Amino acid sequence: MHFDTVAPPLTSARLDICVGGEEKKKKGLGQTATMSVQVVAAKMAEVELKDVPTVKDLPAVSPVETPASEGKSLARGDPQKAGSSDAASPTAEPSAKAGEGSLASLAPNHAKMPQASAMKRTDPQQNGGEAFVNRDGTVAEAPRMKKIQFADQKQEFNKRPSKIGRRSLSRSISQSSTDSYSSAASYTDSSDDETSPRDKQQKNSKGNGDFCIKNIKQADFGRREIEIAEQEMPALMALRKRAQGEKPLAGAKVVGCTHITAQTAVLMETLSALGAQCRWAACNIYSTQNEVAAALAEGGFSVFAWKGESEDDFWWCIDRCVNVEGWQPNMILDDGGDLTHWIYKKYPNMFKKIKGIVEESVTGVHRLYQLSKAGKLCVPAMNVNDSVTKQKFDNLYCCRESILDGLKRTTDVMFGGKQVVVCGYGEVGKGCCAALKAMGSIVYVTEIDPICALQACMDGFRLVKLNEVIRQVDIVITCTGNKNVVVREYLDRMKNGCIVCNMGHSNTEIDVASLRTPELTWERVRSQVDHVIWPDGKRIVLLAEGRLLNLSCSTVPTFVLSITATTQALALIELYNAPEGRYKQDVYLLPKKMDEYVASLHLPTFDAHLTELSDEQAKYLGLNKNGPFKPNYYRY
Repeated sequence: MHFDTVAPPLTSARLDICVGGEEKKKKGLGQTATMSVQVVAAKMAEVELKDVPTVKDLPAVSPVETPASEGKSLARGDPQKAGSSDAASPTAEPSAKAGEGSLASLAPNHAKMPQASAMKRTDPQQNGGEAFVNRDGTVAEAPRMKKIQFADQKQEFNKRPSKIGRRSLSRSISQSSTDSYSSAASYTDSSDDETSPRDKQQKNSKGNGDFCIKNIKQADFGRREIEIAEQEMPALMALRKRAQGEKPLAGAKVVGCTHITAQTAVLMETLSALGAQCRWAACNIYSTQNEVAAALAEGGFSVFAWKGESEDDFWWCIDRCVNVEGWQPNMILDDGGDLTHWIYKKYPNMFKKIKGIVEESVTGVHRLYQLSKAGKLCVPAMNVNDSVTKQKFDNLYCCRESILDGLKRTTDVMFGGKQVVVCGYGEVGKGCCAALKAMGSIVYVTEIDPICALQACMDGFRLVKLNEVIRQVDIVITCTGNKNVVVREYLDRMKNGCIVCNMGHSNTEIDVASLRTPELTWERVRSQVDHVIWPDGKRIVLLAEGRLLNLSCSTVPTFVLSITATTQALALIELYNAPEGRYKQDVYLLPKKMDEYVASLHLPTFDAHLTELSDEQAKYLGLNKNGPFKPNYYRY
């Protein structure tokens, strides 16, 4: 018998067995077998080294021992549990009782390899045929080698994903950066179930079916998301606790159209705790968290929204919120002006009972001012977007963090050294530019307002026209609130691989409609990421089809949304409880005192301590010791 000291090729996974010798017929003598075993595990991870005996555990093996005596001296074991080594292949000897043909354990005895190698010769001229030295010193040819392959190992090693499997694997990899996120990216993508929620009949645990969402079974996941958000929304929770007994919104019927996220859910439940009834739709077809919508529906809220709505679904959901028998809203909470527009267009008589509108976006506020200027605004409206707490915190600090989050999750882009053009240097643009500059990007700014333009220059950014840099930039970000900022002419001139996205509320800033032509090919890469391919092979990366990047593709900081949501709640309370005649049919800013109150509710989170004015100091400045501390015209 001979132990081969040369490790077999790593590409093989076989057990080669040479069985020979004269079988003893007398009972008790056992079988005489000669074996050469070569094993290489196809899966190294499955090797259990603890089952392989060490050198010191094995008895010494004499070069002149017979196979039978070797079989008695070697420890028995399970060959299936024996491991393999890159340095030397494990070998084994059979050890059997009478009538048995079991294999002995595989024992890599490196210490005895040099002695054992003298017992066996391999003739390369005979295609690897092996010769063995008999006890009397003569050389005998080994029996023909019988090769055995483990079928399960071969199949596992050669396994390849099927066509369907490849699609599934590709999808799981490509969507990992967007679908595994906590708050804004939903646990389920809209493509998971092709059945439209409009075609489903769903009820919550209480038998209520006045909602339309993706899947009510996700309610438990959504509830956990909401509980996490509550921890980062201290002001809203404090407001809920302080005003819960007074019920300042008792009798209020609030119809809302905002992003349906965990943060919005905390706002809705706060409004409910303050006495309001709520019906809600989404203001963006991609920003809804399906699991949060399910949690709200399970909690008794009438929610009509799901991630990945069509344009028709979008307006259908708004109509279901408004057009319901036996229920008419008296307050509107809007984000973008679509809800206000729909009621004005379809149900203008409803404005007779509506006490006010609270609008939080630049786009929606612009629409309100247009209605007011034309004399068509029927009710008072509160401009939350231009309140200090919304403008400075939500628009600036929120976008400063979420722009990077959205780009990273969708494209995995590295920002260092990238050339980026940001269209617009308002509060959103300022936040985006600050974040990108801090990451090492080369940032250009386009702006129409000379004051904002001067601010950009003083902050160290180069002010350009878009057509001057469109050929060289790697990323284009719009945040103007305008329309046709990036038109087809600019899209045609962009470099290959340019990333195009929008941080404004509306999807009008990028001319996406001009890209839906026969000569251009659209290729979905992952959720909210499309390649638009030109005939010459050039492609751009379009995010969220030109819609709001951060809430469509990632998350926004919960703490910042606490500031905005608290401002919205206070605006609703103010308009609903205001005596008749205080507010006319016009657009108003939130009183300065309320802005300061919202800010003060968030300070305890930072263990911050305000300095108080003395009576003399207050008199000198002409201020009330309790505020407001700045005039309305003051710019923070």
